[in-house]
Amino acid sequence: MYRWRKLTDQQRQELLDVRQREGRPWHSPAHYTSDTELYMITAACFEHRPIIGQSTARMSSFEQDLLNASRELARDIFAWNVLPNHYHLLVRASDVKALLKRLGKVHGRTSYFWNGEDHQRGRKVWFNAVETAMKSERHFWASMNYVLNNAVHHGYVQRWQDWPFSNAAEYLAEVGRDVAQRRWLKYPVLDYGKDWDPPDL
Repeated sequence: MYRWRKLTDQQRQELLDVRQREGRPWHSPAHYTSDTELYMITAACFEHRPIIGQSTARMSSFEQDLLNASRELARDIFAWNVLPNHYHLLVRASDVKALLKRLGKVHGRTSYFWNGEDHQRGRKVWFNAVETAMKSERHFWASMNYVLNNAVHHGYVQRWQDWPFSNAAEYLAEVGRDVAQRRWLKYPVLDYGKDWDPPDL
């Protein structure tokens, strides 16, 4: 979306022509399935505004809504992190399109409720959720580290386990510091996420 604004009219038309030829949606991300069934799902508030983070109560409530909806269709939720303007989930889902549709319903419901709460009827709250299929074991563990570390990456806390809207503390308690540290060193985040948003976000 943000790149779209920088394109000329001719570039926009060329891009739409390619998307139409390939049978991809014109103005939203194409969704792809993976044999591994492992995905990182990312969704951001429109314009990256901190609408989720309007209050800690809202963030906590949204975290529960997100997890409840995800548990209906994801066989495993390995990691999650909810921040004031976006969230990440690392999941195993046999039907990722169904999961994305279910998350879309959560987005619709929360948009309506939050806009009423904030006296901003008609405000666009969400942009589309985007899934990234895990390509390898290294990709999975680097993504795990990225999701769990996301609140640190964005400067909200200094330690993973201090962010209350993720499973970082539970992860560390479950695997122990030694295992977590070995995974961090073996599968470093490095530039994963630097100046990055999924291309269609």
